[in-house]
Amino acid sequence: MTCYFRHLRDIFNKAEIEVTKENKREIDKIIHNIVGVEYKNCSNTWKKVKSKLLEDQESFIALLNEASNKL
Repeated sequence: MTCYFRHLRDIFNKAEIEVTKENKREIDKIIHNIVGVEYKNCSNTWKKVKSKLLEDQESFIALLNEASNKL
């Protein structure tokens, strides 16, 4: 779980998300949902996240921010 979080520090900062021990799992589930990958499939999720970020980073950040605000 969350094997790719270290690569997303800037994205989390831009989305104004503070990743904590308490919310890490929920944020991971949100990211899996955004990219449409079954939860806990880390390597496929990271591939999709990289692709989404290359396509439209601002849209990914907006979706992440919106979903995380509901936590």
